[in-house]
Amino acid sequence: MSNGFFVCNFKACLHHSFLRTNLRIHYFKKIIQLFCMKKHFSSSLGLLLSFLFLLNSSFSTAGKIPVGDYYQLSIYHIKNSDQLAVTNAYLKSTYLPALHKSGLKNIGVFDSIDNDTAIDKKIYVLIPFASLQKYESFTSALTAGTLLQNDTTVYSNAAFNNAPYERVEIIFLKAFKDMLHLKTPVLTAPRTDRVYELRSYEGPTDKLYRQKVRMFNEGGEVDLFNRLQFNAVFYSEVLSGSHMPNLMYMTSFNNKTERDEHWKNFVNDTTWKRISVLPEYLNTVSKADIFFLRPTDFSDY
Repeated sequence: MSNGFFVCNFKACLHHSFLRTNLRIHYFKKIIQLFCMKKHFSSSLGLLLSFLFLLNSSFSTAGKIPVGDYYQLSIYHIKNSDQLAVTNAYLKSTYLPALHKSGLKNIGVFDSIDNDTAIDKKIYVLIPFASLQKYESFTSALTAGTLLQNDTTVYSNAAFNNAPYERVEIIFLKAFKDMLHLKTPVLTAPRTDRVYELRSYEGPTDKLYRQKVRMFNEGGEVDLFNRLQFNAVFYSEVLSGSHMPNLMYMTSFNNKTERDEHWKNFVNDTTWKRISVLPEYLNTVSKADIFFLRPTDFSDY
C-alpha cells in the first residue's frame, strides 16, 4: 500500500471526525507535508502518532457524559412497636456500621412522622451509590454474606412466625441530570423538629412522564427549588418500583412551619406560574404522594 493512499484516506477520516478548528487543520497539514517527504518520514510519523494521541485524549475527555448517583430506597412496612424496635436496633447497631465500613456514606434513615398512630408504620433507608458497579458490589456482598459477617442479631435470626417486619419495599432510582449527586441538607433545628418531605409523582403514560422529568431539568423546576432554598436531598427517576412510570425527590426543612412557608413561596413564584401552564407540561402527573419523614438519631443527616 502506497504512502499516498494511506495519507489520502487518513486525511479524509480526520476531516470527517476531528478537524473542527482552524488550528487543528493547520497543524494537520503541516504533519501531512512532513509525512510525504521521505527524508522526514521517521520524525513526521512520530509527530503524526503524537497528534493522534492528543486528539483521542481531548475527544475522549470532551465526550464523557457526567455520571450521576444511583439510589436504593428501602421501605420497611411494620405493624407494631416490637417490630419497630427490633428493626431500628438492627439498622443502628449492625446494618449502618457495616455499610460505613464498606465505604458507603451519607445514608439516610427516616421514620414516618405518623408512626405512633399509623397502622402501617414505615422506616425509610436511602443509600447512594456512585455507580452501578458500586451497587452491584454491594448486592453481591449481601448475597455472599461478606457484608454482614457473624450476624447474630434478633432481626436476622427471627423465626418465620415472628418476623421483624411485614414487608420490605425496594425502589431503585437514578439521579436527575440537574442534580447528579445527593446533597446532605444544611439544617440547624434539632432532629426531632426536622421535616424531610419525600414526594412521588406518577405519570399517566411514559411520554407524559418524560415531559415531567424534562420540566424538572430543562424546564427549570430544579433551579426554582434551589433558588427558594428547599434544601433538596435528591431528585430522581425510578428505574425499578411498583408505581411506574414514576419520579421521586426529597426536600428538607427545619420544621413544619418553615416547610409550609417554602411551598407558599413556590406556588406564588412567577417562574412556577409560567412553567406550570406551558402546554408541554400539562397533565404530566396522574398521582402525587407526599410522605413526611423525620431522621432517626443514627441517620447520617
